[in-house]
Amino acid sequence: MSGSTLVLDASTYTASVALVEGDTLLRERAVAMRDPRHERLMPAVAELLGDRGMRDIARIVCGAGPGSFTSLRIAASIAKGLAVASGKPLFAISSLALLVAGTEAPLVEGRWLALLDAMRAESFAQLFEVSGGKISEASELRVVRDEEIAALARTMRAQTIGKGRDVDSAPHARGMLRLGAHPALRSRVDLPSWEPDYGRLAEAQVRWEATHGRPLSERS
Repeated sequence: MSGSTLVLDASTYTASVALVEGDTLLRERAVAMRDPRHERLMPAVAELLGDRGMRDIARIVCGAGPGSFTSLRIAASIAKGLAVASGKPLFAISSLALLVAGTEAPLVEGRWLALLDAMRAESFAQLFEVSGGKISEASELRVVRDEEIAALARTMRAQTIGKGRDVDSAPHARGMLRLGAHPALRSRVDLPSWEPDYGRLAEAQVRWEATHGRPLSERS
């Protein structure tokens, strides 16, 4: 695809933005998402794009989660707004894939258990295979208790990647450089209906459903 790709991910409390073209990282930024006074992600996107704005952008890619509800919503809203305003296609890719692909140096080949904090002493977990320069999902996304992670990694014969893991890292938009052939990038999202995959229900929804004894979707 000719032109550059604008990539955003905000699955954790540190968001990242990258501008890539082919196998070249043109520019990147990282910003805190929990600033009580300012929303920093959109200014980072504007700074990255510069005076030319969206004119040289061929597509937008947004980290699809799982992760922080609020941060994911902000990134998705920015990505969808830019797609609507510019007419450029929007694609969504797993933030766990961006975790595996986004390290500054490529991971060694093998099996990697990608982990993100899911709160409540739990983590989002998904197994990836790194082989021949390709990164592919080798299991479904699951939520696991933190005390079960070591045993799960041994069972899967995998090293772990994530905050405080065998490789200490976080999802990063520059991971797009190693995900160019990922299946998720073959089909653009439907802008009116697409939302990130939060990985679990929000705490507020869990409390509401426990109080009312029924799913929130049944509210009338």
